[in-house]
Amino acid sequence: MTGKKPGDLSPESIARANRQRVAAEEGVRAMAEVERQAVAVRKNMERLRVLRKAKEAEAVETELATGDTVANTKRKKRISKAAQPSDPK
Repeated sequence: MTGKKPGDLSPESIARANRQRVAAEEGVRAMAEVERQAVAVRKNMERLRVLRKAKEAEAVETELATGDTVANTKRKKRISKAAQPSDPK
């Protein structure tokens, strides 16, 4: 009788199991790297936010000290002519 025992694994099944194990390990490492990058991005955004707030506060202090007005850096939203109400004349 040349039947297989229930505990015997074929070389193909062993190779498949190894590939799955390696893929799972690489997936865990990749997810950890993505999380590290996300933390680094959030940390950098916070740093830049603090710098921007400090710069804005300094501009306000300078404006108050000199009495000059700081130019508004935001652009006004343009309304297209088609969207503007027409003048009833």
